[in-house]
Amino acid sequence: MSRPGTPGGQPGPQRTTDGASATSEPARAYAELTAGNGRFVSGAPRHPNQDAGHRAAVADGQHPFAVIVGCSDSRLAAEIIFDRGLGDLFVVRTAGHTAGPEVLGSVEYAVTVLGTPLVVVLGHDSCGAVQAARESAETGAQPSGHLRAVVDAVLPSLRRAEAEGVDDIDGIVDIHIAQTVETLLGQSPVLAEAVAQGRCAVVGVSYRLAAGVVRPVTAVPSGLASLDVPNAATDPAAA
Repeated sequence: MSRPGTPGGQPGPQRTTDGASATSEPARAYAELTAGNGRFVSGAPRHPNQDAGHRAAVADGQHPFAVIVGCSDSRLAAEIIFDRGLGDLFVVRTAGHTAGPEVLGSVEYAVTVLGTPLVVVLGHDSCGAVQAARESAETGAQPSGHLRAVVDAVLPSLRRAEAEGVDDIDGIVDIHIAQTVETLLGQSPVLAEAVAQGRCAVVGVSYRLAAGVVRPVTAVPSGLASLDVPNAATDPAAA
């Protein structure tokens, strides 16, 4: 884990230090991510911060503008689907984006030590971890080895979906994304305080495997996920 620093090359959203301006940093970070996803979907990525010069610039420290708590699915590479590069994203991945102590500690490190203003829970349609948990709940069969820990972590989302009358797998995935957001905030007073002070926001999004589009599911504060998703034609940074 490298020490904090400031990247060179093509940075992410501009960072500020005064309290009045800092409240808008989560929104700028989210807009940067959605703009990058728009470029990826349209087939016009810029691949920023991936050159040798930037590699050297961030070697002594990092200042990522977003934490991605994502599923480990091999098709969910955050730097690719958000069109970002070295030093931009602090990525933590587990099967089904389950959030144990190590994940919480990693998020807290990024938010408190690196000053990262945005935490994103990144799920996706047809999630295998959710499907495995659903099969286990329906059949009563327990998975072997440490896979059981993953299934056990998803089961609360299945119970919540059942209580809300949600039966389709992608609807359950959305509930699981929202559940992970609530887990992060509920289990980490450090993160909850940063959000309450306006220094950070937490957004849950769902990625469509075939289309490549990231769709907002939930956000704290709630208004953040209502931002429009720019595309490559309208995003000034894409020029």
